[in-house]
Amino acid sequence: MGSYVDVFVVPVPNKNIKNYRANAELFGKVWREHGALTFIEVEADDAPSGKVTSFPQSVDLKPDETVFVGIATYESRAHRDEVNAKAMKDPRMGDMNPATMPFDAKRMFWGGFKPFVQA
Repeated sequence: MGSYVDVFVVPVPNKNIKNYRANAELFGKVWREHGALTFIEVEADDAPSGKVTSFPQSVDLKPDETVFVGIATYESRAHRDEVNAKAMKDPRMGDMNPATMPFDAKRMFWGGFKPFVQA
């Protein structure tokens, strides 16, 4: 595990899952090529709606959608910023337009985190 972790959560319409997975494969490849230590995306399998909060509630999940979570690790926050800047300039990311993504980018959320336990 690196010293800095990016996490993002996104709702994907079930009809777009195949396309989303292809995009995720590309994103993972690009981020790793530009220096991310690891890149993983996971699909909700047992993430029920809660009464107060939950993954489905966090993205205002619709009945025909599935929650995906992505995690990338880096050496540091500065390293993350460097990798993200390079990846976003990569020509393969040229089609990254929120209007044409296979999910509602307005309901995606993300953040950077500092690990404090590694078991």
